[in-house]
Amino acid sequence: MLDAKIPSGPLAEKWNKHKFDLKLVNPSNKRKYDIIVVGTGLAGASAAASLAELGYNVKAFCFQDSPRRAHSIAAQGGINAAKNYPNDGDSVFRLFYDTIKGGDYRSREGNVYRLAEVSVNIIDQCVAQGVPFAREYGGLLDNRSFGGAQVSRTFYARGQTGQQLLLGAYSALNRQINLGKVKMYTRSEMLDVVTVDGKAQGIITRNLIDGTIESHAGHAVLLCTGGYGNVFYLSTNAMGSNVTAAWRAHKRGAYMANPCYTQIHPTCIPVSGDHQSKLTLMSESLRNDGRVWVPKTKEIAERLRKGEIKAVDLKEDERDYFLERKYPSFGNLVPRDVASRNAKQVCDEGKGVGKTGLAVYLDFADSIKRLGEDTVAAKYGNLFDMYRQITDENPYKLPMRIYPAVHYTMGGLWVDYNLMTSIPGLYALGEANFSDHGANRLGASALMQGLADGYFVIPYTLGDYLAKIGPAPIDANRPEFAKVKSEVEVRVKTLLSLRGNKTVDEYHRDLGKIMWEYCGMSRDEEGLKKAKGMISDLRADFWKNAIVLGDNEEVNQSLEKAGRVADFLELGELMIDDALNRDESCGGHFREEYQTPEGEALRNDDDFAYVAAWAYTGDNMPEELHKEQLEFENVKLTQRSYK
Repeated sequence: MLDAKIPSGPLAEKWNKHKFDLKLVNPSNKRKYDIIVVGTGLAGASAAASLAELGYNVKAFCFQDSPRRAHSIAAQGGINAAKNYPNDGDSVFRLFYDTIKGGDYRSREGNVYRLAEVSVNIIDQCVAQGVPFAREYGGLLDNRSFGGAQVSRTFYARGQTGQQLLLGAYSALNRQINLGKVKMYTRSEMLDVVTVDGKAQGIITRNLIDGTIESHAGHAVLLCTGGYGNVFYLSTNAMGSNVTAAWRAHKRGAYMANPCYTQIHPTCIPVSGDHQSKLTLMSESLRNDGRVWVPKTKEIAERLRKGEIKAVDLKEDERDYFLERKYPSFGNLVPRDVASRNAKQVCDEGKGVGKTGLAVYLDFADSIKRLGEDTVAAKYGNLFDMYRQITDENPYKLPMRIYPAVHYTMGGLWVDYNLMTSIPGLYALGEANFSDHGANRLGASALMQGLADGYFVIPYTLGDYLAKIGPAPIDANRPEFAKVKSEVEVRVKTLLSLRGNKTVDEYHRDLGKIMWEYCGMSRDEEGLKKAKGMISDLRADFWKNAIVLGDNEEVNQSLEKAGRVADFLELGELMIDDALNRDESCGGHFREEYQTPEGEALRNDDDFAYVAAWAYTGDNMPEELHKEQLEFENVKLTQRSYK
């Protein structure tokens, strides 16, 4: 049985009670412990800085040339916190409720309430670090609205919130690097976890400059390595974002939870051709002032696609503001999964715009008329500039064209309330774990979770584990390290021996097309079974016909990509299995067979109100399913409605 270690007692008292019950490490003993942190985005940088401030010795790793290049900088729109500055009825409980409902009742109450509870501290922490949040005329921090909420609780720094928050955490991290409490390893990729007597005690890395395979020992390992959205090839993720660290941990015994829960973001710049290697996100904050619409008829849409008329030529009665029409209570600010499915639906009906017909409009004409162009530019100017640079269209004069794309992964390594995986001593923070968002993440909650885990959760929960195992030094010369290091070296040599006729990028693109077609915005049993066979064949072909050039002892991006794509191929099969196992629709997991008469996701709470945690059983072997039953004592399970 999976033990989530959720504390007993009333919901609002669980975290404080738990913090008191946790064992503590004496301040003078903290310097005897070595902690490994993999990844330096918001979760990793905040965790490394916080733990070093407490006195622990921290080794931090990232594959970029600087921690500040982590993908967290790409988060644009804002960070949620229940401070109720606008005095519009927000509260910790309302943020908790919105998050549970937004995730379609597939997340733990205890974890989500703690997230809402500590959210208020995050803002104070970041302001103290100098993060330049937007402010109102009177000097108070400003808030705006995001999807899935009827209150304004999203703090923001124009359209670059993630970057500014990361700079705050990066500054805190640099302070500790300068003090010698954090040893920073850049251009280092984690390739495996080392366990000793069942406990995580180190990692194996490859130096991306000279290829050196290195062993690093520590009393605990924290994985803060982000999500696996690049399994779809085209996504809003940075090109380097991958699943390797989490997947190698999974193959060492860490359960992978809910891998089929992937989030499709509704406001991305549409695909323009096969030349693309990634997609660009237009922040959800734009839905505050932008209106989403398509032509009312296929005939008008066809004329638009042919260039016979322009969007600005259409009169109001020729436009269908479909989100406002279908969801009057939330309008354009419905959650991402709802907005994405509706955009796909109108495009499938032939009302899509752009040359491909796979786009809808996001129109700012009304806001510019009401607020003035200068005010709109002050809120979203850098996003508008980004759109213009990419599309060569002026969004102040013409509506943006947007379409859903893969953005975030709610699935990830299974963790308990302490953020520990099923391997003792191995923790997963931020997007790398599954814990807080259920089947669909609300906008502006990724930054909230990453910083909550790093600043306000792991500093408490890690100490409990360390106090129990004691500060005896961990020896990287143990045979367990040598064994795993040897296995990594063999894998690297195997990849470098591939001299086929098909590039790794081609395999990645083929995998992405399969995943998007059969396990993307919608899935069905027939398609999933077909995809399972296709990925299995593709994976077998990869190990026969892929080509990996170069040597290990050099900068070799071909080798780096090959290892990551090999892991994506294995993950893709598990995602298909997880989607096939869940005979229901919930949030981002939309099975065509299970929908309401109105086309909304139809859950099956009697049979599937659980976390699906998969255990690796061996190469080419079916994974073993473990179920963590979800209990709802404070919210009522109802059909989600945003009408």
